[in-house]
Amino acid sequence: MRRALPILLFLLSSPPAAASAPPVVATIKPLHSLVAMVMEGVGEPRLLIAAGSPHGYSLKPSEARALSEAQVVFRVSDHLETFLDKPLKTLAGRAVVVEMAEAPGVQRLPPREGGLWESHIDEHRDHHDTHLWLDPANALAFLDAAATALERVDPANAATYRANAGAAKRRIAALDAEIAARLAPLAKRPFLVFHDAYQYFERRYGLAAAGSVTIDPERSPGAKRIVALRERLARHDVACVFREPQFSPKAIATIVEGTSVAVGELDDLGNALPPGPHHYEATLRAMADSVAACLGARP
Repeated sequence: MRRALPILLFLLSSPPAAASAPPVVATIKPLHSLVAMVMEGVGEPRLLIAAGSPHGYSLKPSEARALSEAQVVFRVSDHLETFLDKPLKTLAGRAVVVEMAEAPGVQRLPPREGGLWESHIDEHRDHHDTHLWLDPANALAFLDAAATALERVDPANAATYRANAGAAKRRIAALDAEIAARLAPLAKRPFLVFHDAYQYFERRYGLAAAGSVTIDPERSPGAKRIVALRERLARHDVACVFREPQFSPKAIATIVEGTSVAVGELDDLGNALPPGPHHYEATLRAMADSVAACLGARP
């Protein structure tokens, strides 16, 4: 009895085990990061796309299995992760699917058109620029939407989800203020991006993008567009052209050849950064670093 007593006292004094988290899937790294912030201390969401672009993505067998087991699936928009439309019906038919583009408080911007922002738009659909996470104000709405969805499927951990969301919102608000102060002196310096993925970031911080190198990131720009881009460099005194790590830099090298225009790099998905609850902040901070370095390269 003496030997059993300490064990009994330990069992009586131990806190009850936390309820296990539901299986959760998030599509891209920035969204996965925001969901991971909300789930900290309860569980970890499964990341669907560890590297590369969601455009035209093909599911691996392990990823299809994760979808079939998920209780909640977080995606950005049915205009971004279009490859998921059929699998969500066949593999995750019983899962709660949360489309962040529809979350309360999310600001959606139309794709830019005209000049070097030309884009192909299907007039029969309500299109929007899908890179919503690049505005921290949208990220705050994402956190609330994630907490609400998780609370509904896992009420035992509702208090943790809500507290985590509140803490994450404070962190992102602080990051937003930090980036705004850093980029404010560069607001009037024109630049080109590789493709039109950064509108939310630009508007948030008052940046002066003058156009995109390509309309479709999967296709190199033609000779006519390259000529127009070179003219734009001279006419608007463009300070920098930003490439993206997942696409060939050849077109950008041709465009800036013989000029003093600087070349930088932006990655809206943070592909080179490790996934997890700190990924979102690291991605935006890395983008701010790149913008500051490239736009500050010329007097």
